[in-house]
Amino acid sequence: MTPTHTTPLHTTPPQTRTTGDWTQPTPEHTPRLRLKPKASPTGFVDGAWWPASNDLLTELPDLLAVLSVRLGPISHVTYQLGEWSKAPVKTVIGGRVVRLAGYRRQPGNTVEVLGLGGTSVVLLVVPAGTDAEQAHDTMMTAATPEDASTTDGLLVAAHR
Repeated sequence: MTPTHTTPLHTTPPQTRTTGDWTQPTPEHTPRLRLKPKASPTGFVDGAWWPASNDLLTELPDLLAVLSVRLGPISHVTYQLGEWSKAPVKTVIGGRVVRLAGYRRQPGNTVEVLGLGGTSVVLLVVPAGTDAEQAHDTMMTAATPEDASTTDGLLVAAHR
C-alpha cells in the first residue's frame, strides 16, 4: 500500500468572537491596512496592506481577522509565490480552514482574500522593507475611493 502524503495544517491561537452563526477571529495585533470604502469598486485594488515580514503564515491571522468583518468567514487567499516564504496549502485561522494558493500568474504585490459568500478583496502588498513614509503614502493612495492606479503605478509613485 502506498503511503498518502498529507500537508500539515498550521494553526493559530483560537482568539475569536461569535458573530451570528459563525465565530469571527479577533486580531492579536492591528495589521497595517487601508481599505477603500465598501461601496467603492474602482481601480485594480481595494486597498493596501503593509505586512511586517514576508512570512505569510505569521502575517495572515491578523489580516484575515480584520477582513472577516467585511467579507464574513474567509475561505481562500491567493498570493504571488515569489513574494512570500513557503506556505502550506491550508491553515486554520479562527477555527476555520483557509485555503492558501500561491500562483506565479498572480499579479505582483497583491493578495486576494475570498470570503465564503463569494465576496473578495484584492490588496496591494507594500513590501515589508519599505520606508515608513513611502509605505504610508502608498497605502493612503491605494485606499482613495477614486484611485484607479495599477499596482505597479502605486509602488512606483511611492518611490518618487
